[in-house]
Amino acid sequence: MSYKAILTYAWDFADHGVTESISVFKEMGLNTISIAGTYHAGKFLRPQGKSSKVYFPEDGTAYFRHDDDRYGEIKPLPNSLLAERDILQELCDDGRLDINVWMVLLHNTALGMKHPNAVVRNAFGDPYFYNLCPSAPEARAYAVGLCVDVTENYSVTGLSLEAPGFTPYAHGYHHEMSFVRQDPMFEGLMGLCFCDHCVSAASKQGFDAHHLKAYVANRIDSFLQSDVDIPDDMGRAFWLAEIATNKDLRTYLDFRAGQVTSLIAEIREAVRQDVDVAIIPSVARPTGGAWYEGTDLKAIGETTGIIEACFYEPNAARIATDLFDLKHRVPTNTTIRGILRPSYPDIESKAEFLSAVDILVAGGVTDIAFYNWGHQRRRNLEWIGEALARVP
Repeated sequence: MSYKAILTYAWDFADHGVTESISVFKEMGLNTISIAGTYHAGKFLRPQGKSSKVYFPEDGTAYFRHDDDRYGEIKPLPNSLLAERDILQELCDDGRLDINVWMVLLHNTALGMKHPNAVVRNAFGDPYFYNLCPSAPEARAYAVGLCVDVTENYSVTGLSLEAPGFTPYAHGYHHEMSFVRQDPMFEGLMGLCFCDHCVSAASKQGFDAHHLKAYVANRIDSFLQSDVDIPDDMGRAFWLAEIATNKDLRTYLDFRAGQVTSLIAEIREAVRQDVDVAIIPSVARPTGGAWYEGTDLKAIGETTGIIEACFYEPNAARIATDLFDLKHRVPTNTTIRGILRPSYPDIESKAEFLSAVDILVAGGVTDIAFYNWGHQRRRNLEWIGEALARVP
């Protein structure tokens, strides 16, 4: 049976009711609810919200009742909704649909602020509080603990893991501000982590990262002190040239990928074996660019067997192109899932949306999820029902 899922948030179930919502989803032809188990901050417009039309999620909190004993220094922050009810347990107890938990693992500003020794740090030592580092033992223990905790205490059928690696420098932090034109080369160098954990782990693998750290810091500072503005196309070429010609950088990028792959392997080994573990490699476009976050698509496909790609594109042709490339990057026995957004800022017409679904199915992708229940107008949700009728 194919995976036909809708991504959801606990606060929307609190508004609309668990029983009533599941009935609606079944009528749409869905067989799985993918609910955020941990999530970051935001400002969300909710077209069908009852209690509010604009919602601010509590930053970095968990939406399931966790067991502190499963964690080390870094423990989940419980969401305040849990004081009233356990939405995840209610969904599992209903039993009519499979329940998948969508985990945002290491992108967590609230925990980063509480645990600054476990966050990504650039070549200057500046902390990126929004990203727990996958090389930090405390962060790794937290990520594994989350996945074991929720799969042992709830009858979930699967996990979708987002942000298991290094979040790009250009992320969209709250009121992010720069009066220097940023380009792909600058963003690439600024996004490299040289925290003590990364440097130490690289050293244990035979690579001395201190020289590269000094080189990167000098290259960035030279740019910041210059009077040069680099257009995007030139910056992209410079970044590709850096990767192609700088052996130390290539080695370090491979090291980063190894750190992320090993974390995912730990999770896959630790959780219940009957639970599917899918990796959301990146929300950046296209999927092939996930390498920069440390997501080695081939290695991840070999480790978990499921890649859940965000096909966040404005038309079906671009989705077809992304899928074409992705299929060449993963082992042939990898299951590819696709996540679509049937509305602005992606596919704004029903005809184009249905065409995108047809392209995925023709390309062998019959496991499809839709983002996100609470963000969509009723009209766009109705498109999903029509689309699912075309999926085997």
